[in-house]
Amino acid sequence: MDNVLIQMEGIEKSFPGVKALSDGQLELRAGEVHALLGENGAGKSTLMKILSGIYSKDAGRILYKGKEVNIPNPRTAQDLGICIVHQELNLMPHLTIAQNIFIGREPRKGFGLVLDETAINKQTQELFEMMHLKLNPRTKVSELSIAKQQMVEIAKALSFNSQVLIMDEPTAALTDTEIMDLFRIIRQLREKGVGIVHISHRLEELRQIADRATIMRDSRYIATVRIEDVTINQIISMMVGRAFDETAPEVPENVEQDIVLEVKHLKQGRVLKDVNFNLRRGEILGFAGLVGAGRTETARAVFGADHYDSGEVCIKGKSVHIKSPNDAVRQGIGYLSEDRKRYGAVLGMDVETNIVLSTFKKFLGYLGWVNKGKTGVTAKHYIQALSIKTPNMSQKVKNLSGGNQQKVIIGKWMTANTDILIFDEPTRGIDVGAKSEIYKLLNTLAHEGKSIIMISSELPEILRMSHRVIVMCEGRITGNLPIKEATQEKIMQCATQREAIL
Repeated sequence: MDNVLIQMEGIEKSFPGVKALSDGQLELRAGEVHALLGENGAGKSTLMKILSGIYSKDAGRILYKGKEVNIPNPRTAQDLGICIVHQELNLMPHLTIAQNIFIGREPRKGFGLVLDETAINKQTQELFEMMHLKLNPRTKVSELSIAKQQMVEIAKALSFNSQVLIMDEPTAALTDTEIMDLFRIIRQLREKGVGIVHISHRLEELRQIADRATIMRDSRYIATVRIEDVTINQIISMMVGRAFDETAPEVPENVEQDIVLEVKHLKQGRVLKDVNFNLRRGEILGFAGLVGAGRTETARAVFGADHYDSGEVCIKGKSVHIKSPNDAVRQGIGYLSEDRKRYGAVLGMDVETNIVLSTFKKFLGYLGWVNKGKTGVTAKHYIQALSIKTPNMSQKVKNLSGGNQQKVIIGKWMTANTDILIFDEPTRGIDVGAKSEIYKLLNTLAHEGKSIIMISSELPEILRMSHRVIVMCEGRITGNLPIKEATQEKIMQCATQREAIL
């Protein structure tokens, strides 16, 4: 077909001990949004990293506009007009937004010796105006939230005027409003003939934005379908290779009345404004709100990762002083960050080490030697208990899928015997099958008497998994809703106004 931009055929890729891709296929047309779907580890990101020059293929061929091409590095891909927005953020925090967007291509003045900061900022501002983003090009990336950093990544990709744009989980960290803005931009690009590959685990997005979908499973190509011809359940069945039941076991109906955590009048600059809530034994307490509402900031303050100006934290009725994460762990609190690759796991270390990392001292023998026998037994126990899919305990965590990385982090906190677990966006970037496993695990923990705070931007997830829902807006708690009274409409009402509805 004349309008085919990309044709990938028989793509193979292996890493030491892992067959990452076998018979990878993709056809992308001009002016098309093509969804690339599959569970974590299905080979989607590997296929796209080969297309964008990050990985080299072992076999197969790539045709660009009908001609076979070799793409040995990202610069070659960019020169061809192929650009990727990664799921993992690749920005330099010490530089400004504008400097990140135009890194390596900065306009210069003074015979090319001096960066033209005015021109960089002006071009960045024009990009933001097109995207309807209210960001200052001079702001350092370190000052941005995860969601805003993601939008900067997208702006950076758009700045190349690409003919092929690959988006790997672009909406994972965005609010509904930001997603609508992104979809508007995608539609504009589609009208200009840009071919877009959209990788997402949010299957409900497909109807809004995608024309066709390619499904992968177990590192292999399964099928390419038109979105209008299939149901979501049919897509899920192709992804997981079996009929899929999306329901999760119900959380325990009766939560114990014992309060294990109480937060009183927590204040932190302009970020947190008199935050008050409690958490009961065996309860899953959902935290909802828009990006910037203060949910993560509350969690980090309770965990001791950030200092707060005033307020009180009580554990089982006793006031405690938590000045660091070590203090929190000693009080039985574990925190699973929304940015698990940066704060949750040590990706370059193996599974065994990561699982025992938070309680490493108790595995030390005489003269400070690590008792590998004990660490091995402990790691094996949690690998089996949490159904972590890994070839062995020595596998580096960076080689696991997102869902299995999350399970390793959960295992780490289980070894610390924490009674209070804070999950910040526990299923972000995780496929439907792994999501179901995480949900079942949360339910099991609640049944065992663990108390859970679950921060999530997905309202169906909040409504499905919580006993109660705390809603925040601009650093305040504006809603405290029993699950029987909570609806998406009521949560959004609380999330968009400053006064409390309690």
